[in-house]
Amino acid sequence: MQEIYKKVLNNRIITSVFITVSAFVFYSCCSVELQNLSDAKERVQQYYENGQYDHDLNKVIKDAKEKFSKVEVKQNSAVVFDVDDTVLLNYDASKKMGFGYVKDISDKWVSSAKVPAIPQVKDLYDYLLSRNIKIIFLTGRFNNEYDYTYQNLVNEGYAKFDTLIVRKPEEQKLSAVEFKSNVRTELTKQGYEIIGNVGDQWSDLEGPYSGIKIKIPNYLYLIED
Repeated sequence: MQEIYKKVLNNRIITSVFITVSAFVFYSCCSVELQNLSDAKERVQQYYENGQYDHDLNKVIKDAKEKFSKVEVKQNSAVVFDVDDTVLLNYDASKKMGFGYVKDISDKWVSSAKVPAIPQVKDLYDYLLSRNIKIIFLTGRFNNEYDYTYQNLVNEGYAKFDTLIVRKPEEQKLSAVEFKSNVRTELTKQGYEIIGNVGDQWSDLEGPYSGIKIKIPNYLYLIED
């Protein structure tokens, strides 16, 4: 499956684009040939718009429900959800930015508090609530985006959760893995039993106290650490 990777600085995409080996890189004994960037973007657009994204996501959520159905739920059992491109989909904004990054467009998109929910993930959220599992939202968004994010979640039907956690100013230089691992460790010390972790990046899922790891498809960007 094709993927476009954009490097990330402080959880903000910059416009350096990499093409994955499996789809766009062709090896010879002495050289590497890359596919044209516009063609790569078109293929990613087709993936999201021709139904393949929904097909893959349906399978991920079905498998996730099966895994969580086998877990014994205790009083403080909790599942941690990332926000961007895990419960809220930024595809329209990414497309508008040419699958790059334009700060003004991105800031306006987030501050609108109208980023749409991903229906399949909302279904998983509803399923977990029906089993009395606590929900925690943990995002790399910054402290000044807390109010927008909180309202956006509520607007899109994610109204019941224990807490929403964003980066504090002193955490802005931490990698995604460091930041989220630290938070999950602290949540565990507070008494939560984290039975699962849902995210669109492997950096959302790596580190201690992750439980069942549910990887949501994302071919728009990559947060490596």
